[in-house]
Amino acid sequence: MAGNWKMYKTPAETKAFFDAFLQLVAEAKHCEIAICPPFVNIHAAVEASRGTRVGVGAQNLYWKNEGAFTGEVSGPMIKASGAAWVIIGHSERRQYFGETDATVLERTKAALAAGLKPIVCVGERLEEREAGRTDAVLAEQFNGGIAPLDADAFAKIVIAYEPVWAIGTGRTATPEMAADAHRVLRGLVSAKYGAVAGAAIRILYGGSVKPDNVKGLMAQPEIDGALVGGASLEAASFASIVNF
Repeated sequence: MAGNWKMYKTPAETKAFFDAFLQLVAEAKHCEIAICPPFVNIHAAVEASRGTRVGVGAQNLYWKNEGAFTGEVSGPMIKASGAAWVIIGHSERRQYFGETDATVLERTKAALAAGLKPIVCVGERLEEREAGRTDAVLAEQFNGGIAPLDADAFAKIVIAYEPVWAIGTGRTATPEMAADAHRVLRGLVSAKYGAVAGAAIRILYGGSVKPDNVKGLMAQPEIDGALVGGASLEAASFASIVNF
């Protein structure tokens, strides 16, 4: 269960969140928990979660370790800050900041080289779904951004299926719709890396996950967890999702 805070919260607000959240998930041993705050809050999140089972991640990284790249943050910097996870290729990065399948691949390789665990996002836009292109779009994003990884590298990533039309819109893919997309992705993995890898890969669902719909989503065998946006910003809300 991963929370993506996007561009919200200050370091002080981050500490306050963890003070409340950790008590609410103290008994949650059925899943891994990760929270991905803005870069400036990573230190506060790491300090607040120290000694707990809650991991911390970043929301992006650059594929060079250092250099004249104003405004960018590298994998080694994120790792040194104490974070363990990093989100790559989120639809908002694709929509607003020019992310492509090729740059998703470069970032994923850089994350793995730095010892981070990548959560690699894929998903179709509304017009693509309405045109019946969901499977094709997922195949394009998988083949361009993930499939070039060798088997050892692939085994270290998590995939997040995020239908763009369901992110922050209040619209949620039905559990069956989400499971269908996860099944397509698992098939792509099996075709490329083998059936064992296809069964083992963890695929998260992201797209307006909330306390009132998480149970139905998690009841689908194809869905291995959630990448949660807005509902991860409030301690009780995200704890309710974790403790579904």
